[in-house]
Amino acid sequence: MRSFNVQRELLGVTAVWWREFKVFWREKSRIVSSIVQPLMWLFLFGSGIGASLSVGSVNYRDYIYPGVLTMSVIFGSVFFGLYIIWDRKLDVLKAVLVAPVTRISIFLGKVLGGCTDVLLQVAILFAFSFLFPSVNPWGIPPALLILFITSVALVSLGLALGSLLESLEGFQVISAFLIFPLFFLSGALFPVDERLPSWLHGLVKINPLSYTVDGVRGALLGINLYPFYVDLAILTIFAAFMLFLGSILFSRMK
Repeated sequence: MRSFNVQRELLGVTAVWWREFKVFWREKSRIVSSIVQPLMWLFLFGSGIGASLSVGSVNYRDYIYPGVLTMSVIFGSVFFGLYIIWDRKLDVLKAVLVAPVTRISIFLGKVLGGCTDVLLQVAILFAFSFLFPSVNPWGIPPALLILFITSVALVSLGLALGSLLESLEGFQVISAFLIFPLFFLSGALFPVDERLPSWLHGLVKINPLSYTVDGVRGALLGINLYPFYVDLAILTIFAAFMLFLGSILFSRMK
């Protein structure tokens, strides 16, 4: 049985992280599309509805900016799990798994790689924050913290799905089945207040991504339902659970 060596495991995590980052950086079309799509949501959808709607004193386009940031994290993080299936089909994963490190270290390296990819996309979107007058630039660091923890949870979810499924089509169907309800029930595009039906309000409340949107919106716009530490605590628990579940499923993958 292979002995556990902390230095070797850390080097393994770093090597896997670096490999995932290089794969992402080579795919220029993926980088461009991951930036253009959220901007289209903001300027077409946000400006169209925003022409006749505002939320309090905040322009609707500014109001959905935190929600679109969250959308970028959701899609980028969960669909990162596709790479597990691609690597398995190309026998790349087999070569990675025989490395002299534990599967947990490989899993953590992939989680960090996926989070790095997603946060680079988010950082570029933050560079456009000056176009949204209501955004407080001092709120960007705490918003990034919330988005990072959310990315850890959702990359873990994507890798868990990739570990269970063998076809790209199956992954896309199941992930879409999960992603769209999580996004549309997060309050990303509408205010969560007493005007919502009670059943919808209940669904929004149990959705962990509602706390992502609330935390980011609170940091950037000062509009929030819960204190920042509540959003942070709930998301940290969610991320810890998904890390645990994802690592188990990845370790048992054949």
